[in-house]
Formats: sequence, C-alpha cells, structure tokens
Amino acid sequence: MPRTSLAIAIRDVADRDPVVAHLVALAGPIGYRPRDPDGHFGALVRAITFQQLAGPAARAIHQRVRALVDGPLTPEALATLPDDALRGAGLSANKLASLRDLATKVLDGTVVLGASTRTTDDEIVAGLTTVRGIGRWTAEMYLMFELRRMDVWPVDDLGVRQGYGLAWSLEPPPTAKELQPLGDRFRPYRTVVARYCWEAVSLFRGGTPPNLR
Repeated sequence: MPRTSLAIAIRDVADRDPVVAHLVALAGPIGYRPRDPDGHFGALVRAITFQQLAGPAARAIHQRVRALVDGPLTPEALATLPDDALRGAGLSANKLASLRDLATKVLDGTVVLGASTRTTDDEIVAGLTTVRGIGRWTAEMYLMFELRRMDVWPVDDLGVRQGYGLAWSLEPPPTAKELQPLGDRFRPYRTVVARYCWEAVSLFRGGTPPNLR
C-alpha cells in the first residue's frame, strides 16, 4: 500500500468530522517531528533515559551517556560500555538494566528496529514491550514519531483522552476503554486525530472555545 502523505491524511480525517475540521482550522497543519539523529536505536535509548525524569535532568544524563560513545550510537557500541561508566553518567540501576536489555534484544533479533511496512504495529509493540522498561505507551510514541506510523491510537495517554473530551465536549473525558472504539472511524489515520487531541488541550485550556456543541 503506498504511503499516504501527512497532508492528505489531515484532509481525510477533517472531511470525516466537523470537530476535527475545527481543530485543524484552529491549530493549522501538523508536521512530522524530526527523527532522532541517532536513529531508531538512539530514539529508544533516549526514551528509556528520559522516563520519569524532568527535562533538564534527563537531557543532561542523556548527553553524558551519548558522549561515552565515540561514533554512531549502536547496540554493539552500547554493549561495550562498562557499567561503571554508564552509572557515572547518571543512569539508575533500573535504567542501566533496561538499556542492557534493549541492546541485547536488538542484537538477538527480538526487537527489529528497521521494521518494514509489512511489519504490523502490533508486532512492533509486542517486540518492544519485551524490553525491560518499555511499556505500550513508549512503544506507541516510537511508532508515531520515529517510524511515523499513521494509525496509532494511544488510548492510555492522558493528554489524548483529555483532548478528545475537550474537543467533543465529553465530561468527564473518556477512559482508555471508552476511547478505544471512538477512534475506529478515523482508521487508518488515528495518529493524526491523536495529535490533534493534544492540540485541543493547548487550544481549549488556553482560552480558545471549542465552538462546537
């Protein structure tokens, strides 16, 4: 199946629903976020490093970890680093174990980084969530922003649920279980709607009225 451009996907979901069309009109077109400069493996290293840390602290630790590798950040390169060096960069014992597990599972083929379009989202999530410290949410963010998959629906994300509730005037906002079927009508472009749900949080909590009831 040919890859659809983001612009076409935005038009498609906006044509299906006036609420989405309103969000697009308010927020404008979304774009792709830059991929990680260290590639797919680097994106996952960054995700693990940043978990449960404030931005500045996480960035500092990640920069120190990255500085330990002279050249491309690959699973082979990470595997050669001694534990003392990684702990000295600021990694906790749990995050060190997670990075070791990630490198091992990429090298043994459990996690396939350069997944082709023939590999389904569920297959990618299944592989990633075998890695210590990577849950479904982290795997879904990897699908959305690193692999740029178009049909991801991260119902466990609080921002997506809150944004959907704000945009569609649902109070309280839907639970993860309630949100799951609400995305079905936007297949195969649920990623686009999820991102506009995030935009809705910024728009409507910042004072812009939904204007659709």
